[in-house]
Amino acid sequence: MADEIHLNDIGTKLQVLVKRDGVLYDVSVAAGNTTKQIKLRQKDGTLKTKTATYSDGGDGTDGILQYVTVDDDLDAVGAWEKMAYIEMGASPRFHTSVATFEVLPVLT
Repeated sequence: MADEIHLNDIGTKLQVLVKRDGVLYDVSVAAGNTTKQIKLRQKDGTLKTKTATYSDGGDGTDGILQYVTVDDDLDAVGAWEKMAYIEMGASPRFHTSVATFEVLPVLT
């Protein structure tokens, strides 16, 4: 993830490390992964659900999912929350822990 994230940044990698019971979790297709998402929530409660990909050069066995921001994703200054959601067929289906990050203002 970028050192600093600013309002309306495009191309910022938002990553989530997926763990279950404190252990790194294989989220690869070989492990049966059918759905991978990163959910973003602004301080006003607005929720954005994005399709996640594996980390650059990764295959999911490292447990890292990422989303690369596009226009209108980071549209509010302040504290944000992120978490991953994984489905592997009918079971398991789970969310990761919530992590926070800050979106900083820009000069206008």
